[in-house]
Amino acid sequence: MKPYSEACDRNRDPIFAVIQPLFAARSAVLEIGSGTGQHAVYFAARLPHLIWHASDREENHPGIHLWLDEAGLENTRPPLTLDVTQTAWPALAVDAVYTANTAHIMHWPEVEALFAGVGVLLAAGGVFVQYGPFNYGGAYTSESNARFDERLKARDPLSGIRDVEALNILAVAAGMRLREDVAMPANNRILIWEKPGASP
Repeated sequence: MKPYSEACDRNRDPIFAVIQPLFAARSAVLEIGSGTGQHAVYFAARLPHLIWHASDREENHPGIHLWLDEAGLENTRPPLTLDVTQTAWPALAVDAVYTANTAHIMHWPEVEALFAGVGVLLAAGGVFVQYGPFNYGGAYTSESNARFDERLKARDPLSGIRDVEALNILAVAAGMRLREDVAMPANNRILIWEKPGASP
């Protein structure tokens, strides 16, 4: 039975409205933390010019395979094994990296590894797109995000909603600059970093 996330169905259209023009001239994207595989299938079907590389830890691969196999899209690839803390990331030529709802469930060393890895992998002119809830200056943007953070920390004290400023420090250290910060429904954001260089 395929895994299913209601949140993926809720947020896919608002996310797609942002990434469609952003990815229009891109050729290949790595999705980090593909989860169920729903976003990979939905976005790849609507961006047929783009090679979509799903990735996640090994235990999530069976579910991702079910979604990808059922869709049968020519522009998706089998899921890659990727734990952001692993020494060697998959060798890929990508000009975009996408991740949704990952930073707040990672521990901080994993977040650091995420940005460092993306900075090495991403081609010059490429973009790193991160979706999820974020704080500014340590402050929540809504009461619902504050409650969500409480639930996260109750389950795992080392997880939690991250500050945009702290993430941007990691991005700069990894050779990227913040290009855009987009407000999304349900008190979420899309943060877009760019690696300087020739861009589409």
